[in-house]
Amino acid sequence: MLKKYVVSIFLLTLCVSLYAASLPAPNEKGTDGEEINKLTLMLETLQHRLDQLEKVIDDVLWFDRVGDVAFVDKVRIVGPPRWREKNPTAQGAGNPIYIYAYIFIPKELDRSKKAPLIVLPHGGVHANFTTSHTHIIREFMAQGYVVVAPEYRGSTGYGQKMYELIDYGGREVEDVDVSRTYMIDNYDFIDKNRVGIVGWSHGGLIGLMNIFNRPDDYKVCFAGVPVSDLIARMGYKTQSYRDLFSADYHIGKTAYEDVNEYRRRSPAWNAHKLQTPLLIHTNTNDDDVNVLEVEHLIKSLKAAGKTFEYEIFENIPGGHSFDRLDTKTGRTIRLKIHKFLAKYLNPPRPLQTLEELSQAGYF
Repeated sequence: MLKKYVVSIFLLTLCVSLYAASLPAPNEKGTDGEEINKLTLMLETLQHRLDQLEKVIDDVLWFDRVGDVAFVDKVRIVGPPRWREKNPTAQGAGNPIYIYAYIFIPKELDRSKKAPLIVLPHGGVHANFTTSHTHIIREFMAQGYVVVAPEYRGSTGYGQKMYELIDYGGREVEDVDVSRTYMIDNYDFIDKNRVGIVGWSHGGLIGLMNIFNRPDDYKVCFAGVPVSDLIARMGYKTQSYRDLFSADYHIGKTAYEDVNEYRRRSPAWNAHKLQTPLLIHTNTNDDDVNVLEVEHLIKSLKAAGKTFEYEIFENIPGGHSFDRLDTKTGRTIRLKIHKFLAKYLNPPRPLQTLEELSQAGYF
């Protein structure tokens, strides 16, 4: 039944796309332009529906992929209100918003003892926590970590309303911290003094901003290929990328129009706040987060006299995803990450060798 539904949606999307492509270019006053505008809206709606369907499938896959080593749950929690309200006096304005979070608890966990927690935000701009993280979750489970992976505002797979709640570098950071407090408040075996935050790309930005803003709440942080300077990013990215930030439902202004707002959301411009043990990884051939962004972050941390660890990898295959791939090179680099985290979080069964890590991620 599910397969038939997927095929039906795909064929419908294809038909609408082909019809739209067959129409002449739109004009402001002509009926063809009006027709294409309608079809564009239809396609956007279909895309959100497809994202929702993909998310449902992925949710099922999580149980299949890690259910042998973890208790898996998905909860709905609330984050802070919108950053900006179109109508602050409207009914419901200022209310907290709903977000979701995946929870993974090792089946072998001794719940009579306190356990360390890993907060694992996904990347972006718009994305979600997918089963591409399977081997990473299994590696954490093998060590005895509990993991919470929040689906903060702007995540895909929850419809257009959730998508347009995006607040990149803003309230999304707070959503992720809400998942930390949820775990501490609801699971008495979580050690609130052994919480680490791990993220790649936009997840790296979120990790950095959380330790900068809440140094007492996180024991350690790993930031992989982190988005570090939104001002620089607006300079080297395409116009379509910039439009994601200046959209009315997001920041609503370009970096040119409000450079300080983009600066406020950028880790490189908040580096002076660092107090938490930190490891940074970047790759010179990253095709998403240009290494210049991370170099700016590193230089800012050094200029502020901060103690931290980092490694700039040279042209490692995989580009932006180089240390997330389930390859020998990726596992070798991740072993460094796991050892760094273990120094501060003291998991029950830390991974010591590449062989142990490989066995942990196997499925």
